[in-house]
Amino acid sequence: MVLLQLDPFLNELTSMFERSTEKGSVWVTLKRSSLKSKVQRNKLTTAGEAIDYRCLIRATDAKKTISTSVGSKDHQRFQASYATILKAHMTALKKRERKEKKKSTQSDKKEDGSNKKTKRV
Repeated sequence: MVLLQLDPFLNELTSMFERSTEKGSVWVTLKRSSLKSKVQRNKLTTAGEAIDYRCLIRATDAKKTISTSVGSKDHQRFQASYATILKAHMTALKKRERKEKKKSTQSDKKEDGSNKKTKRV
């Protein structure tokens, strides 16, 4: 697994999506991480220091795995670029078929109710 900077990661992610247009998939996972070991985190918490959590993003196409770490300062810029890449390369998705909604059921109930009001003799 290769830990890349933000821009090279986005470029490589774009090329992964382009390679998998005909056949294959790209998996992207996001995870909260401090990039420190459990022992280091425990030392920081006992010392009363704040832990700087980041977002660890991994992408794989079954042949190659890449990753990057995004801090809170770069989050907005990364999210905008990532959204643009996803919109551009998710063209193979099918639109959801929606069922036609029935007309108001109240008018149907009124018609049925009026027909049933017959007196027995």
